Amino acid sequence: MRILLVEDDEVLATSLEKILNEQHYVVDVACDGQTGWELFEAFTYDLILLDVLLPRLDGIKFCQQLRVKDSQIPVLILTAQNSSTDKVTGLDAGADDYLVKPFELLELLARIRALLRRKSSPEKTILEWLNLRLDPDICRVTYRSHVLHLTPKEYRLLELFLRNHHRVFSRSAILDHLWSCEESPREDTVTAHIKALRQKLKEVDAPTDLIETVYGQGYRLKQLQSPQVESSSLTSDAQTQSLYQQTKLRLAIVWKKYQGLSRDRLSVLEQATTEWLEKRLEEEQRQRAQQAAHKLAGSLGIFGFTDGSNLAKRVEKMLQSDGTLSQGKARYLFSILSTLQKIVEQPVAEELPPPDNHRIKCHQGEHS
Repeated sequence: MRILLVEDDEVLATSLEKILNEQHYVVDVACDGQTGWELFEAFTYDLILLDVLLPRLDGIKFCQQLRVKDSQIPVLILTAQNSSTDKVTGLDAGADDYLVKPFELLELLARIRALLRRKSSPEKTILEWLNLRLDPDICRVTYRSHVLHLTPKEYRLLELFLRNHHRVFSRSAILDHLWSCEESPREDTVTAHIKALRQKLKEVDAPTDLIETVYGQGYRLKQLQSPQVESSSLTSDAQTQSLYQQTKLRLAIVWKKYQGLSRDRLSVLEQATTEWLEKRLEEEQRQRAQQAAHKLAGSLGIFGFTDGSNLAKRVEKMLQSDGTLSQGKARYLFSILSTLQKIVEQPVAEELPPPDNHRIKCHQGEHS
């Protein structure tokens, strides 16, 4: 499955890309709306994750253009704008779902699966072909009782065949589906992955010709019978906890890399507050500070710093007001920034909240 992520916050985009890659999605990232649109026109995507406040082409206009072209690709809006009016605007523009930052990553993954199920209806979650079984919710592949330990590319390759069991895929078509636009492998890379996948199937006593070569055309699953497709039960609490632990580990790595950027955003806010108090704050500097607060709110939320995210939103709202800054408001603003400074220095592993299994299950059950 290939996802287009259009998000101008580098920290948030990198975090989401890493987590989605871990779930075996191919992800292309665009840092502005126009670049995202150009990627959409150049490649085929199964889902678009779309921020609203984007440079060059905002998310609402992006979504409207998409629907004008009669594209039915699912769109999930990710934004800090949480009023009912904002949600209605996004949905009326053609979005299929709307998730407010900060959000739980496991809820985001559940919503993605729900939208992909809706797109693929009547296709169900668990895919089977003879004794081969793939469960996308937990990224597990088995043949009879044997677990196949696949690389991410091998997993995606097998999933591609199982979701399109009658289709023959050329090597170039496989490259388009499984490699992001930043990668540039040659077609013989596909041949090598097919060979490796066949070898791993052979190791668990699966038929050696389960993936067959259609000479002059490409590859497909051997056409013995239609695959049996089952409806899966909802992901168990144990599986959710396991995914939560994996997610927390990945986020800790990304947070360590981007803590410095969060510190830089706080510096922008501190400088703007000082200039505002001294009545020297220019409009351009105010807008930069608003943007810094907005991005800080989004990135802190994704790493589990909910209180910090809410404080950053409060700073953003204060910066939207006109007029001078009183001594009392200045003290309050500086106290918020001081608290944010302490939050930014914390390791993500201590702060990430446990998953809300009820909310996650609600979205896993949608459209199934």
